Amino acid sequence: MTQPTVGSSERPLRVAVVGAGPSGFYVIQSLLKADDVAVAVDLFDRLPAPYGLVRYGVAPDHQKIKNVTKVYDRLAADERVRFFGGIEIGKDLTVDELRSHYDALVLCTGAQTDRQLGIPGEDLAGSHAATEFVAWYNGHPDYEHCTFDLDCERAVVVGIGNVALDVARILLRTPAELMETDIAGYAFEALKKSRIREVVVLGRRGPAQAAFSPREIKELGEMEAADARTVAEEVALDPLSQEDMEASTDRSVVKNCEVVATYAAAPAEPKPKTMWIRFCVSPTALIGDHAGRVQSVEIVHNVLERRPNGSLGAVAGDVTETIEAGLVFRSVGYRGVPVPGVPFREDWGTIPHEEGRVEPGLYASGWIKRGPSGVIGTNRPDAQESVRALLADHAAGKLTAATEPLEGIERILRERGARWIDFPTWQKLDEIELARGEAVGRPRDKLISREEMFDAAEQAESKS
Repeated sequence: MTQPTVGSSERPLRVAVVGAGPSGFYVIQSLLKADDVAVAVDLFDRLPAPYGLVRYGVAPDHQKIKNVTKVYDRLAADERVRFFGGIEIGKDLTVDELRSHYDALVLCTGAQTDRQLGIPGEDLAGSHAATEFVAWYNGHPDYEHCTFDLDCERAVVVGIGNVALDVARILLRTPAELMETDIAGYAFEALKKSRIREVVVLGRRGPAQAAFSPREIKELGEMEAADARTVAEEVALDPLSQEDMEASTDRSVVKNCEVVATYAAAPAEPKPKTMWIRFCVSPTALIGDHAGRVQSVEIVHNVLERRPNGSLGAVAGDVTETIEAGLVFRSVGYRGVPVPGVPFREDWGTIPHEEGRVEPGLYASGWIKRGPSGVIGTNRPDAQESVRALLADHAAGKLTAATEPLEGIERILRERGARWIDFPTWQKLDEIELARGEAVGRPRDKLISREEMFDAAEQAESKS
């Protein structure tokens, strides 16, 4: 009996996508748009809820950005797509098992850990990765039991990217402002009691090299109870930065510099809280008290020098300073973690690839492919590139057809006692979260732990 052609309506091209964040959904979007190729896509995520970074990374006071999930919902509801929430690859299923049940596998596992500062005192109590704090206040189930001592008046955030500014902003938001967000309930209660009145953000280079956008930096001046402040000498451009800015066509750099310069002037009527945005400074050590807790941060003032590649790098100067602080967050970059059975570059924290192709049948997309860069929309062209490689390999006959029946995946999971959330069930959980939020006057009240999600799912199923 002749077997149907892979990619036909009788035998769709089977693709497993691991990671239900933006990159995973944009991979699905590209696959569903493929011409002359019928596809069947299964989307796996180790967390019960979809959306990845949008749900657990985007700041809760950036609700409009989260509207992108409406696009993802339409993709997940497509009859050619199935969602397996709560299934961890390497634990519930192996890469080899996926490759025997699917014609192709696309890894979109993101960058899940943080980079270290590499300075003395980094392991003191009160010193944390910003990634932990972000995951905690966003209700990530792996971080709900984290604790942060907010019983101090000043916090320091090392780094000046989007995540660093998010952390500083959330620390200074009023309870009324946080009521308008989907921040985790326990984080909301903890932040209401916070004694923090000042946050100092440390950037190792100048405002012309900062990664934030004009919109992000302008937002800092619009907080209800906190002023954004800068030091006039630090926002004044050095000759090299001025030279680069004049030669650049990127108007956002000019706007960034203009905005931070306005923060150098003291407000006529200061607000009760302050965010200091410092430039050309780097921490050299965290100093602890007798109990082993952070009590201050030693910093050095940097000068900018031209690197061989033409960019400007920060070099430590002779001026030092000490900032008293009881809480420190490092926000100097994310890195990916290995997927069991898949090549990995430890030095880069990414999966090695060529245009998304690890090898025929195995692909990568998103941060695990290119590193932690760009915004949510950056994942779309990135995913398109990886899917082009996948479809080119299919057209060239380079894919090895799955040897096991597709229904075998669910059989394996059931035999191992795994529980998962499918997309229709997630839609019910979504409705529960929205209803819980409405009851307390907030946009959403998230279900947090895996157990809470699975229990809510079972109750929802029993009522339907």
